[in-house]
Amino acid sequence: MAGVAVVGVPDPKRAEQVAAFVRPAPGQTPAPGELFAYCREHLAPHKTPRYRTVLEEFPQTPSGKIQKFVLREGFLAQGPDVAIRAEGSDIAAATPPAS
Repeated sequence: MAGVAVVGVPDPKRAEQVAAFVRPAPGQTPAPGELFAYCREHLAPHKTPRYRTVLEEFPQTPSGKIQKFVLREGFLAQGPDVAIRAEGSDIAAATPPAS
């Protein structure tokens, strides 16, 4: 992975869920199931991102900081029914596989 940014997104049951935005290294395409498995192996269940989104570039400030509020707003603009998409355009979220 070239980079990851994590933000909280609203959830009706738990107030917020974790959403991870992944920018893969050039030439790599991470599989959603592979990302979920890696996170479950290394993180507690409540810290595992519920949504994983693959982006080509992060929105950044002129000084190079990731604009997490832009990531969150883009995610929320997708509406309440976030669809699974293997290839990301601007914002493409994946729900975790059934346990």
